[in-house]
Amino acid sequence: MIVIKKQPTLNRSIGFTAALSTVMGTVIGAGVFFKAAPVAEVTGATGLSLLAWLIGGLITICAGLTVAELAAAIPETGGMMRYIERAYGSVAAFLLGWAETVVYFPASIAALAIIFATQCLNLFGWSAQWQIPIAIIVATSLTLLNFLGGRVGGAFQAFTMVFKLIPLAVIIIWGLLHTQAGAPQVSLFSVTPHGQSNNVLAALGNGVLATLFAYDGWIHVGNIAGELRQPERDLPKAILLGLSGTMVVYLLINAVFLLVLPLGQIAGNGNAAADVAQALFGPFGGKIVTIGILISVYGAINGYTMTGMRIPYAMALDQRLPFSRQLKKLSRTGVPFICGLIQLVIAIGMIFVGGFNTLTDMLIFVIWIFYVLTFVAVIILRHREPTMPRPYRTILYPIVPLIAILGGIYIVINTLMTQTVLALIGLGITLAGLPIYYYLERKYH
Repeated sequence: MIVIKKQPTLNRSIGFTAALSTVMGTVIGAGVFFKAAPVAEVTGATGLSLLAWLIGGLITICAGLTVAELAAAIPETGGMMRYIERAYGSVAAFLLGWAETVVYFPASIAALAIIFATQCLNLFGWSAQWQIPIAIIVATSLTLLNFLGGRVGGAFQAFTMVFKLIPLAVIIIWGLLHTQAGAPQVSLFSVTPHGQSNNVLAALGNGVLATLFAYDGWIHVGNIAGELRQPERDLPKAILLGLSGTMVVYLLINAVFLLVLPLGQIAGNGNAAADVAQALFGPFGGKIVTIGILISVYGAINGYTMTGMRIPYAMALDQRLPFSRQLKKLSRTGVPFICGLIQLVIAIGMIFVGGFNTLTDMLIFVIWIFYVLTFVAVIILRHREPTMPRPYRTILYPIVPLIAILGGIYIVINTLMTQTVLALIGLGITLAGLPIYYYLERKYH
C-alpha cells in the first residue's frame, strides 16, 4: 500500500511591499556594473547599446509575468524543474537540473570570481598573475562560509544586498547631477554599429544576450507565489513594477557610463565601472565606490554558491545523479557539503579555462533554452490541464507569453549563429547528461 504524505502548506504572509523588494533584490546583482563593457563592444553605438538594455528588460518583464502563472499554480520546491517536469516529463527536468549543476551555477560563480579578482588587481595595482589565485580564493572562501550553515549564508546575503544598491544610487545620482563639461555626447539615435559586427540585428542580438546576465534571477521571483497573501493581485504588480524599476536603474546607470566615458573607453573595458567612479569622485572616492562594488560582487557569488549546491542535493534525493548516496549527505550544520565541494571544483576548472564574458554568454545560452521551454509550458498546461487552480493568470495572454517565447528563441538562435562554438559546447555539456539519466533510470526507477 502506498501512503501519500500530505505536503505542508506555505504560510501566506507576504504582502506587496515585501514582494516588490524581493523581485528587485533578486535580480539586481553584479552584472549591471560589468556588462556595460561587452554590450558597448558588440553594439558599437550608444543608441544601440541603450536599446539592447531596453529590449533585454522588456523580454525579462514578459518572461517574469509568464512564468509567474506556473509559480503560483505549482508552488513546489525545485521551481523551474517542477514546471518542466509537469509539462515535458522527467527527462527534460533532469537535463535542466544537470545543466544547472554542471554549467549554470559553477559558471556564474567562476565568472563573478574572475570579475572580483580583476577589480582587486585594478584597485590595488597588483599584477595580472594574481587574477586566477584571487578568483579561486574568493570562490573557496564563500563555499567554506556556506558550510557554516544556511543561516550564516543567508545573513551574509542580507548584509551584502545593501552594498549593491549603494554604489548604484551614488553613481546614478552624482553622475546625472554632475556631468562634467566636455563629457561625451550621448546620441539615442546612433544605431550604426562599429563594434564586432557591422550587421545591426546581429549587433543588437549580441548586445541583448550580454544584458541578460545582469537581468538574470527573474526566474526566482515566482518562488514567493505560494506565500503571497493575494497572489492574483500582488504577484503581477510586484513583477511588473519590480522588473520595470530594475530596467530603469540599468538604463540610468548605463546612461551615466556613456555620459562620463566615451563609448570607445567603455567597450571591452573590464574596469569601466571603476573608471567611471574615479572620473566622478576622484581617485580616493573612486576607490571607496569600487570597494562597495567588490562587496556587491562578493555577495552575488555567495547567492549562487548558497543556492547552487542545493540543486544536485535535490536531484540526489530522487536518485537522479551518480553517487547520489554521497551527494545526499549533510554536514552537522545541515549543508550538502559534498555537493558544495563538487560545485567548487567545477567552478575552479571554469576559472582556468574561461573569461567573464565567455562564461556568462554560455550559461545564458544554456539556461534560456529551458526558459523558452518554460514559457511554452504555460500554453501547454493551459490546454492540457484547464482545471488546474491558477491563483494568478498571465496578463494579456497569449501576447505576453508569445513575446517571451519569441524573444527567447531569438536569443538562442542568434547565439547559435554568432557564437556557434560557445553555444555547441554549452549544448554538448547539457546533452552529455542523457546517458547518465538513462543509466540511473534503469538502475533505480
